[in-house]
Amino acid sequence: MDLTHDGLVRAAAFAWLAEQVARSGTDVLPYALLLEGFQFQGVRVPLLAPQGIFKPKALQTVPLSITTSPNSPYKDEFDADGFLRYRYRGEDPRHRDNESLREAMRLKVPLVYFYGVATSKYLAVWPAFIVADDPDNLAVTVAIDDVGFASKALEPARAVADDAATARRSYVTSLVRVRLHQRSFRERVLEAYRNQCAFCRLRHEELLSAAHIIPDSHPQGEPVVRNGLALCALHHCAFDRLFIGLRPDYVIEIRDDILHESDGPTLAHAIQGLHGRSIVLPRVAAQRPDPELLEIRYKEFREAS
Repeated sequence: MDLTHDGLVRAAAFAWLAEQVARSGTDVLPYALLLEGFQFQGVRVPLLAPQGIFKPKALQTVPLSITTSPNSPYKDEFDADGFLRYRYRGEDPRHRDNESLREAMRLKVPLVYFYGVATSKYLAVWPAFIVADDPDNLAVTVAIDDVGFASKALEPARAVADDAATARRSYVTSLVRVRLHQRSFRERVLEAYRNQCAFCRLRHEELLSAAHIIPDSHPQGEPVVRNGLALCALHHCAFDRLFIGLRPDYVIEIRDDILHESDGPTLAHAIQGLHGRSIVLPRVAAQRPDPELLEIRYKEFREAS
């Protein structure tokens, strides 16, 4: 295996991903962009493909990326030590794709991990390392390292994971797990609301976020679509600060003192003008806000009035 050539391709892939993240302002990238990839020495290098373990033609043996797709049949999950358990392809430990993961582990070669947070949208994290193999349970263990160590990891002599590196990777992987849940929640909520604010219908995705009806610190505050609302920055903040309430029948109320305050056109049109209006709802009934959660939040709003 030509580690020099392999390292150059991976370095180019990491640099290209960093450029796309900087350009778009998010580490969630569209599938079509990742499938198209980039040019390296006149050869197109895709970053992923429909199969989860992917090696482009520009590489010889070790995959460039591993992917967990939305609604994947494989149960990729985090273990008790905080690392990712990535499932083999199929049930044959000797399948060539599974063998290639062992080769990545043997050579300590960094990969990219893509996690499907919504339809055709993937969170990109790198460098990812295969650090353990469990053929009896058809899985490998994956650790994510700090992106600042990506270039060092491409040098075989410096790729050995000592205790400090293991501790760092454990910490970084735990942060990735949080990012994964946050991005998944945002993308799935925005997709359900057709990328518009549920209160004012603003459609600029850069200004939208997923608001929790019940905060994630609450026992019922799970990061699921039925506990979320797609809101623009202004209305997200106003909802969190209890300026705005939402009844279980999906009708907006403005807190009484705010409703009768005089403070210019923004307050009048963007806040007070919402009073008594019904929100935009997801088309799929199962994705609409849970009335029981809204009742809990609405009670808190009424107590603040």
